[in-house]
Amino acid sequence: MLNRVEDLTGSSCLWLARSDDGINFTPDPEPAMIPAGDEPFRTVERFSLEDARITPIDGVYYITYVAYSKYGCVTALAETKDFQSYERVAIMTLPDDKDVVLFPERIGGRFAKLDRPMTRPPSAGDIWISFSEDLIYWGDPRPVMKPQPRKWDEFKIGGGAPPIKTPEGWLEIYHGVRMTASGSLYRLGAVLLDLEEPWRVVGRAAEAILSPSAPEDFSGNVGNVVFACGAILEDDGEIKVYYGAADQVMCLATARVEDLIALCLQGG
Repeated sequence: MLNRVEDLTGSSCLWLARSDDGINFTPDPEPAMIPAGDEPFRTVERFSLEDARITPIDGVYYITYVAYSKYGCVTALAETKDFQSYERVAIMTLPDDKDVVLFPERIGGRFAKLDRPMTRPPSAGDIWISFSEDLIYWGDPRPVMKPQPRKWDEFKIGGGAPPIKTPEGWLEIYHGVRMTASGSLYRLGAVLLDLEEPWRVVGRAAEAILSPSAPEDFSGNVGNVVFACGAILEDDGEIKVYYGAADQVMCLATARVEDLIALCLQGG
């Protein structure tokens, strides 16, 4: 697990924690990635790194992460084969485009990613898909889904964990935000995308699948937040969803893959 760790100056780095059982994690003695010293990454990573998402493709672990600087946020890409050494690959997006998740296999021979460009500030961002031959240059963008008016994710949405392949479609656990009198309320939802044409929504759960409910979800750096960046489908059908609570601690929730698929199909 690649966690965001913030020092006393407010700068964040990515820190690896390891586990044999997926529950109890031990952090490495040193950070995995700190803000870069070389260009072109140095300028865009000057403030912090966060929101790491790991996707294995063809024997390589690709890491999308958000980089912050005085120019705002961009999403960058790194890779590793052993979680000992890391190589930066590319700056993937223009500013204010984040929540990037890679599909774990090529779609029609091309790499694919979901992202959330903020195209209509201060309006909400939608989730889009785009494609690449080399993971560096991206194109053929298509809209995938929008926030739902007067529902739990009415303000903005964004990708969460990398999509999970199932016989019924790509299962994407995403986050949605609703504005309340006390600020933003972040929850998790589920959507099923077509296997061959993943810009097509097969089904979308009508209700949030995880909402802030425990004390650690409400009190922290940013309260009222559950925010997932990773999920693992076990052989027995259990999905482990790893999420940040209140931007302060990492937590684990579990679900049955068949239950999440059913919720998506019932939601339409």
